Amino acid sequence: MSDPEVHKTDKPANVDDVVGSANASLDDAAAAGADVPGAPVQGSENTTPESKPVDPDLAAFEEAERDHPGLFSSPAATQTTPASERTYGRDDADATPAFVAPVPRDDTATSSYDRTDSSDRADSFDRTGSYDREERVADAAYAPHADQVETRIVPSEPLVASAAQAPQPIFVQAPEPPRDRGNRGTAGAIGLLATVVFALLYLAATIGIRAAAGEVTGENIGDALVAPLLTWGFWTPVVVFFLGFWLLGAVINRGRWGLWVVFGILVGLFAYTGHILGQLFEAPFWMLTASEGLELAGSQLFQPLAIAAFVFGRELTIWFGAWVARSGARKTELNAEAQREYERTLEAGPTLAR
Repeated sequence: MSDPEVHKTDKPANVDDVVGSANASLDDAAAAGADVPGAPVQGSENTTPESKPVDPDLAAFEEAERDHPGLFSSPAATQTTPASERTYGRDDADATPAFVAPVPRDDTATSSYDRTDSSDRADSFDRTGSYDREERVADAAYAPHADQVETRIVPSEPLVASAAQAPQPIFVQAPEPPRDRGNRGTAGAIGLLATVVFALLYLAATIGIRAAAGEVTGENIGDALVAPLLTWGFWTPVVVFFLGFWLLGAVINRGRWGLWVVFGILVGLFAYTGHILGQLFEAPFWMLTASEGLELAGSQLFQPLAIAAFVFGRELTIWFGAWVARSGARKTELNAEAQREYERTLEAGPTLAR
């Protein structure tokens, strides 16, 4: 006798078609079981079979499940089924006998039970997965908050001795060359003293000449001494002498005394000219005509007081010029010493002050 035929399809269109195909297979299996010798008769309820009959429905469902995995269970339940449960299922299937006598049952109730059982298992698996997800979310919510940034312990870098810094340049102001000391100020100061002496000598000469002429006596000598001090004729040669002496000192500066001796005659000429100008101021010259002015100037050319002014101017320039020359020589030595010190400083180079 041949085995029960099970209609196999490569790819079922839907679940209803598959269930219908399974029911048809169950009917064929039941019909085939009736023809098997030794099979129990459905009408005899008290008869005990020699071996445990194979449930045709279960066999058909198992064969359909093997041919089409996941047909009678939801994908979620299949994916989330624990490994232990899958192992238990395989053990039960292995323990089932190869052939079990069919037990008559209601096909409608069986298919309904299978669908209900499958949906219940799917719901239980869904509730279990949902419970697991909710439990994980709760655990994450009540878990102690940890620092999101991982604390890293980095070993400190070893101290590296800084490289020796290059010496900073030190700017030292270069010494300035010494300035030569002049002698013009000294010549002017000494010229003032020479001018005072010239004024005294010129006043004495004036009083002497007037006394020789009989104009000054013992009774009016006081007036004779004061009268020249109030005239242009006395102060003009004095001022001109000072200007001549200072100009000569500015030109000679630190020159030797011989220059004063030679060019002292120029200061004498200044004093001589000053005497003539003084007489013109006394006239006064702005009230004279040109011929009268020339006649007055000519009359004073060889006057004793004019000659005395020339002599006083020249001699005082020579003697006071010696003083100026000596001061000039001293200034020359100081300038030379300062120059030598400057050269020594340049040769020694810059030094740091301590």
